Amino acid sequence: MIEIGIEHFLVVAAALFVIGIFGLFLNRKNIIILLMSIELILLSVNINFVAFSRFNGDMVGQVFTLFVLTVAAAEAAIGLAILVCFFRNRGTIDVEDVNVMKG
Repeated sequence: MIEIGIEHFLVVAAALFVIGIFGLFLNRKNIIILLMSIELILLSVNINFVAFSRFNGDMVGQVFTLFVLTVAAAEAAIGLAILVCFFRNRGTIDVEDVNVMKG
């Protein structure tokens, strides 16, 4: 029987982090994919917090993960609300058109 150790969690978290970073750098046009990439990065950090919390035998990492998830949900809700308003005004959500919002 294979035992799942902390290394397995760290590999999954590293893979999610790399996918999120690639999503940020390779896609510069779609804001929704940029937000999803940020969410993947936050998810990988949460997996690390929970894995190390379980490995150390305390609950601090798991409690901190709840706070990070709360902030990520608020960020996603506010970001999508801003995108909906921007799409209603401009008709597009391209990153290049977001510079119009300055001033």
